[in-house]
Amino acid sequence: MAHDLVILGPTAPTAPDAGTTTQRAGGLSAALSALQSLVPGLTPDVAQGAVRFRDIADTPALRAGMTTLAQQYPVDIAIVDSARRLTDFKLVAMDMDSTLITIECIDEIADYCGLKAEVSAITEAAMRGEIKDFNESLTRRVALLKGLDASALEKVYEERLQLSPGAEKMLRGVQALGIRTLLVSGGFTFFTDRLKARLNLDVTRANTLEIVDGKLTGRVLGEIVNAEVKARTVTEVAAQFGATPSQAVVMGDGSNDLQMMAIAGLSVAFRAKPVVREKASVAFNHVGLDGLLSLFRSH
Repeated sequence: MAHDLVILGPTAPTAPDAGTTTQRAGGLSAALSALQSLVPGLTPDVAQGAVRFRDIADTPALRAGMTTLAQQYPVDIAIVDSARRLTDFKLVAMDMDSTLITIECIDEIADYCGLKAEVSAITEAAMRGEIKDFNESLTRRVALLKGLDASALEKVYEERLQLSPGAEKMLRGVQALGIRTLLVSGGFTFFTDRLKARLNLDVTRANTLEIVDGKLTGRVLGEIVNAEVKARTVTEVAAQFGATPSQAVVMGDGSNDLQMMAIAGLSVAFRAKPVVREKASVAFNHVGLDGLLSLFRSH
C-alpha cells in the first residue's frame, strides 16, 4: 500500500511584520528540507494548504524521523493512505470541550462560584487518564456547582466560549462534501444545543444538568456520556446515516475520547494529551481543525 507523507503548517507570513508567522514559515522550510533527506529523490507537491510527498513507503525509520522532526519544528506531519479521500468518510464526530471549543465549560462554570481551581484539577486528572472513572469525576465536579444560579451557563456561552482555530472552516468544508456531523461530549447540553444551531450540526449528545428554581442542583440527569457512551453514539449515529464507524473521522483531546477514536476510520488528536496523541492516526498540535481538509488528495 502506498502512502502520502503530509506536512501541515504555515507556508508564508501573512504580513511583512508577522514575526511569529515568519518564524513558523521558516520552521516549515527547515522541516521540509529535513524530510527530503528521509524520502530522497521525491519532489513534494504544495497544494490544499499542505506539502505532500506522494506514494512513499511507510517504514519504521520514516515514522521515527517524523516524530523527531515534529518535536523540532512547529509543523504537523502525518502519513495517510494515498488512495483515501475525505469523501470516503460519511461522518465527522467531535468532542466539544478543548476540541471544537477552546475551553472546558465545567471549569468556567465553576469559576462563577469560586471553585475553578478545584474543578479544573479534577478535569485535568480525568483527561490525562489519571481518574479512570469518568462518571465519578463528572459527578464530583457537578456536585461542587450545587446552588449556582443557572444564568452562569449563559454567561459562559456568551463571554468565554470560543471555537477552536479552523473549526468553522473545517465544518463548512465537510458539510459541503455531504459529510454528516456529530458533536458528542461529556460536557453539557446547554452548550451543545446552542452549537448545533449555530454550526448546523446534524446530531449532538451530551449531559443534562438538573436545574430547579433557576439553580443548579449539583446533579446530572440520565445516563452520563462517558467514553463507552461516546463510542456507542458514534456507532449508532454512523448507522443512522448508512455508514459504519470505519467511515467516521473522530476528533478528540482527552482520554475519554479514546474508545470512540479507536473504532474510527481516522482519529485526530487535537491539542491533545500525550496518551491521546500516541494512539491517534493523526495529531494536530499546530494547525487548526481545518487541517483535516488538507490531509488527503482532492483527486
